[in-house]
Amino acid sequence: MTHNVILLHGIWMRARVTDALAQRLRGSGFEVAQIDYPSVRGTMTEMLQRLDSAVADAQAPVSIVGHSLGGLIAAHYVLGTQRPIARLVCLGSPLVGSELAQRLQRWKLGKATLGGAEKALVEGLTHWASSVPLGSVAGRIRFGLSLLLGPLPRPNDGTVAVRETELPGISDHRIVAASHTSLLFSAKVAELVRQFLLHARFE
Repeated sequence: MTHNVILLHGIWMRARVTDALAQRLRGSGFEVAQIDYPSVRGTMTEMLQRLDSAVADAQAPVSIVGHSLGGLIAAHYVLGTQRPIARLVCLGSPLVGSELAQRLQRWKLGKATLGGAEKALVEGLTHWASSVPLGSVAGRIRFGLSLLLGPLPRPNDGTVAVRETELPGISDHRIVAASHTSLLFSAKVAELVRQFLLHARFE
């Protein structure tokens, strides 16, 4: 059976940032599509529609791997779609809401910096209400936006606190030695993603 995977980048990024992870997954036999979506300029509806188009174009079964905001968008998508999704893996995604986004909103900078993703990042989710297995990977090397926007609860990856990635009801969770961005370049993370896509658990 062919495993089709859609990779979603995070906010302020483009699909090319997922190249290293895509290459590792292709080397493990997965069919991988890297998509762009309007992470700031678009509305949440437009972001979800872009993902839906990619899912529709892929041959089932389809799994989604999202970094940061990409994982949160994918989670919203899975909760609302009727299309069959096999697995969802979130890398450094603030599934219960982002403290840094909440900070930006309090400073009246949310709309300018987060655009259409502001509400999703600020509010997050309360629990995972889907039968689709969701695996969450968090980093613990503090190097990221918190250097500019102020400290986060420890442990954190410099942009997202580990506790922000721990959504009640998900299938599995792991913490790795990586910063927020380096989650996408880590061989260890790629191996965890591979495990979850195949087995719906981190071995």
